[in-house]
Amino acid sequence: MSTDVTTGRSTAEGLAGPADPAFPVLHGRPALGWVNDPNGLAHVDGVWHVFFQHNPAAPVHGDICWGHVSSADLITWRTEPLALRPAPGGPDAVGCWTGSVVLDGPDRVPTAVYTGVGADGPEHAVTLLATSTDGLRTWTREPAPVAVPAPREGVREVRDPFLFTHGGHRWAVQGAGHPQGRGRLLLWRCDDLRTWEPAGELLTADDPLAARWAPANTWECPNLVPFGDRWLLVVSLWHWRDGTHALDGVSWLLGDLEPAGAGLRFVPADGGALDGGSTFYAPQLLATDDGRVLVWGWSREDERDPADVEASGWSGVLTFPRDLRPTPDGPAVEPAPELLGLRRAALAGTVRTERSFEVEADGPVELLLTGRRGTARTVVTAGREGTARILVDGSLVEVFEAGRATTLRAYPAPGAVWHVRGQARCYLLGEPPARPVG
Repeated sequence: MSTDVTTGRSTAEGLAGPADPAFPVLHGRPALGWVNDPNGLAHVDGVWHVFFQHNPAAPVHGDICWGHVSSADLITWRTEPLALRPAPGGPDAVGCWTGSVVLDGPDRVPTAVYTGVGADGPEHAVTLLATSTDGLRTWTREPAPVAVPAPREGVREVRDPFLFTHGGHRWAVQGAGHPQGRGRLLLWRCDDLRTWEPAGELLTADDPLAARWAPANTWECPNLVPFGDRWLLVVSLWHWRDGTHALDGVSWLLGDLEPAGAGLRFVPADGGALDGGSTFYAPQLLATDDGRVLVWGWSREDERDPADVEASGWSGVLTFPRDLRPTPDGPAVEPAPELLGLRRAALAGTVRTERSFEVEADGPVELLLTGRRGTARTVVTAGREGTARILVDGSLVEVFEAGRATTLRAYPAPGAVWHVRGQARCYLLGEPPARPVG
């Protein structure tokens, strides 16, 4: 079977935001501006909250705020007001960078724990708090930092607090690095969110397995959650190359937590890549009360012409939510089952749609994109190791096969056509119809 899905016009014809057929309309991002790391994932009173790094003014990294979307079902997203903005003259005057949201104390007060970057730059970032009393819609920042890393020889780029509990205590882990290529994770004890006690290093790249699976000058955006009978650690790999930084993928490490002086030590036993694509970075995990572990990641526009990015007015998108499941081979990555609710209709023969569809195949399948000059290029081949699902939304292509995920980007030119070759089931994707009120 061969199914063709024809796209609409592109930014070369002056379309911006959701009018740009490369724009992923089902992923809950704002119409314009820059998006990077997911932050502060939370599930509160039946509502999923996803915060993210956001510059609403331009498709470039700068003046970073916390954007916010919410959903009751993981498929229909509502854009909420900006949660955090840089405060002129304050410790986050340059940007409100990555962090977490926890429900603090007996009253379960939503509290954002985030990296504040001030006039001294990210080398001197601090950890700040903000709280919400109206269902995570508006936030009040606390003026004083709760964690200011003491200068230590060879330790740099300290940021991205992620909180977890273990042994009756609450802990925070932060990413850091070493200019000679030694990623490291700093640990704090923070039973009281306003009193952080340094607790040493959770892990460094001096560990041979960590050095093998997670080589980087800096480990960014650490996540640590219980996973089966072990702990799952996820880090993003940040390198200095030729005077600039390079984002080199995301690694997982599976292991155990052991006491180490006043703190803890993570002892890895296995590792691997969390995603097989080159644009996937800075994911955040959410361990829910019912035992699920969900993950969202950021997909960059590295493969798009900068002029098209500027013309479109947007850059960056968060992936669909994914479930992580323990297996003997490490975490299996699968699309959240709620995403089946995006299927609107089965496609057969030659079908036209604006941008969003799914391919499901039990055997080999190939997805190609043909440009206006008739030249076809293969975007992905899948299905050789069992059932494969390929979710396409604008330029974002998410591939799931044999417990592995690969995030890809493909930007249709005017008149481009998607070709699905092989025995496959294809579905048009879209948000469910709005329910009647009353």
